[in-house]
Amino acid sequence: MPWDDASGDLPPRKGFAERWHPPLLALMPDIRLTLLIGRYAQIHYLSSARYDTLTDTVRNFRRFIPERFPLVHPSPLNFRWQAKNPWFISEVLPELRTQVRDALGHSIHSG
Repeated sequence: MPWDDASGDLPPRKGFAERWHPPLLALMPDIRLTLLIGRYAQIHYLSSARYDTLTDTVRNFRRFIPERFPLVHPSPLNFRWQAKNPWFISEVLPELRTQVRDALGHSIHSG
């Protein structure tokens, strides 16, 4: 695929988030939860609040919720990561379900 390199996804184009995210987010003023999927999203939105590794940032997801939820990028390359980090399925995914349900429930009841 054109967006992949040998180790996974290529970085986003320089300036893309700075140019496009603010006007798009302005159109969605009632965002309750932002999923930060992958290292590049976490670097951009968490900057110095993130941990040194993606694994540590995801492991400490509770520090960022309910506004932001750091996740590993879903990809076939992550099957090995998930096997090495069983806490992801047992701890992170149940909380992700709760946070998404709460965010959607709030939107449904307030709109």
